[in-house]
Amino acid sequence: MLFNEAMVLALPKGRILREVMPLVRAAGIEPEPAFEDPDSRLLKFETNLPQLSIIRVRSFDVATFVAFGAAHLGVAGNDVLMEFDYPEIYAPVDLGIGKCRLSVAAPRTMALEDDPTRWSHIRIATKYPGITKRHFAGRGVQAECIKLNGAMELAPNLGLCRRIVDLVSTGKTLEENGLVEIETIAEISSRLVVNRTALKTRPVDVGVWIDRFREVADAA
Repeated sequence: MLFNEAMVLALPKGRILREVMPLVRAAGIEPEPAFEDPDSRLLKFETNLPQLSIIRVRSFDVATFVAFGAAHLGVAGNDVLMEFDYPEIYAPVDLGIGKCRLSVAAPRTMALEDDPTRWSHIRIATKYPGITKRHFAGRGVQAECIKLNGAMELAPNLGLCRRIVDLVSTGKTLEENGLVEIETIAEISSRLVVNRTALKTRPVDVGVWIDRFREVADAA
């Protein structure tokens, strides 16, 4: 990570991108027109600021790009931060967007008779095996995790497992697939994240963006 190199801001694709862009623009960052072009296959974009560019990647990859110094700044949910637990990442600002919860869910019929205090070993489908194992280990339950990246709600219905751990916003998807929440692991929101080395070696450059994003998040 060179001292005088242009800074890179990593943004996640999808719903969070739509929510974060008003904050990005309020902070004074305007990406090039190709950023809004649905047909563009670009992943790196220039901005109105010569010393700042934007990359658009998957939400889980934002943390990796920032942790390893390929990006100086990024926006990531604390679900991603909890899963990877990178010591190289500092998350100074809660942006107040992307709010949801990470929950345990099970089929409605099973949940009525289920007693979590009797669990000793459970099998769970999830995108978050690290969080899930730590959560249940904390109360003496061994969690066998089946890693899925989507369609989590199918797992209990097709006999893959009896429970899932997934992000829940309104609960509508769970309901339509015959599942109910039985426990909340964590409340989730998106954070401004920075690379700790970048903060140490370029405290003024990085500090300016921390202050700007804190201001726009507080004003939102």
